[in-house]
Amino acid sequence: MSETNPTAAAVALSGLRKRYGAVTAVDGVDLEIRPGEVVALLGPNGAGKSTTIDMILGLSAPDAGTARVFGRTPAEAVREGRIGAMLQNGTLLDDLTVAETVRLVASLHRHPLPVERALQRAGAQDLAARRANRLSGGQAQRVRFAIALVSDPALLVLDEPTAAMDPATRRDFWKAMYEDTAAGRTVLFATHYLEEAEEYADRVVLMTGGRIAADGTVAEVRAAAGGRTIRAAVPGAAEADLRALPHVTGCDLREGRAELASADSDATLRALLARFPAARDIEIAAAGLESAFLTLTDQTRDDEPEPAR
Repeated sequence: MSETNPTAAAVALSGLRKRYGAVTAVDGVDLEIRPGEVVALLGPNGAGKSTTIDMILGLSAPDAGTARVFGRTPAEAVREGRIGAMLQNGTLLDDLTVAETVRLVASLHRHPLPVERALQRAGAQDLAARRANRLSGGQAQRVRFAIALVSDPALLVLDEPTAAMDPATRRDFWKAMYEDTAAGRTVLFATHYLEEAEEYADRVVLMTGGRIAADGTVAEVRAAAGGRTIRAAVPGAAEADLRALPHVTGCDLREGRAELASADSDATLRALLARFPAARDIEIAAAGLESAFLTLTDQTRDDEPEPAR
């Protein structure tokens, strides 16, 4: 793995801003990622995730603010082989075999991994002799992962890494990722699969509207969203009655079984039992990451000022 400054943050973003015409894609992002962390970058479409990743990789220059990778500029970090990137739109060369493609990328770096090892780590060794135009979507993702690994980077940046992978391949991908992070590699990955963030990330950064809405462990992000979920069988209840209970922020009623999202589960439960004393099979659970994601992104949209008319 490329040598790094042990005192420098793996990624340090300060006041990062980027506009495209009238659209502000990234709006004052401050973020620090410590060496060895596995960080999931989440957000709805248009949240600014891919633009932020582009600036970390030096593919796009910020309009304001700074981006540093292990104390270097992104361009310096890329030249030194400190960053490996797996991008959704990364194009493979149709006329080269997989092994030739990975070997070509390896030749651009000072201290690359052996090509065979990079292919094995990515689960792509069986594809070595195949040309890129003969790969399925999931196979192409595995090859992109091998390309990201071959420089033996200290930081892996992955944009939707398991898109087009089947469940078994996705599981193998994360198994390989675990082995890499156990050796101290830092990983930043953007994903729409919330269960991946919940299961594999040390930390979650949630973006919406070009800003960071939440930053912490999965448990901390859940807590930031507030509230719990109450599930119960409620005979004779109508959805309108349940929604009218205090502190209820969401309700799903199916065949007499209710699921209530509540900002104050104690108060909601007391009111539920007073109104429907026959309620039974009651469960209370902390909000899942998906629920927190929806709550926090909705809150951020509500807080944004109306555009000038």
